[in-house]
Amino acid sequence: MWGLLPLALLQSALLTLGQVTLKISLQQMGTFSWTWRFFAGAFTNLWFAVCGICFGASSLLWMYIVRHYPLNMAYPMISLSYVMGMLAAVLIFHEHVPIVRWIGLALIMTGVVLIVQKG
Repeated sequence: MWGLLPLALLQSALLTLGQVTLKISLQQMGTFSWTWRFFAGAFTNLWFAVCGICFGASSLLWMYIVRHYPLNMAYPMISLSYVMGMLAAVLIFHEHVPIVRWIGLALIMTGVVLIVQKG
């Protein structure tokens, strides 16, 4: 099932890029409110549009993955997005990540390797 890994990496990257661009767009829009002005700003924000495209592409790829691979292998691969999300938090948003979370990340990566090898 090594064919699943590149697809899962791409799907997770798209999902992570969607989250990153969502955060960037929300930072640009200011305080959230249930007003027409806020949502007009959201739907005219380029980063928000990129976010939607990434989530849409990620969903389409996920549909392909679920159709062609066993769910018990495919679903745990989504955890790769946790790894990419934490790396994005550090590299893009300059967030501090405690050592305990890095250990958790290593455990996630170990699990992904085990899942792919047992397929």
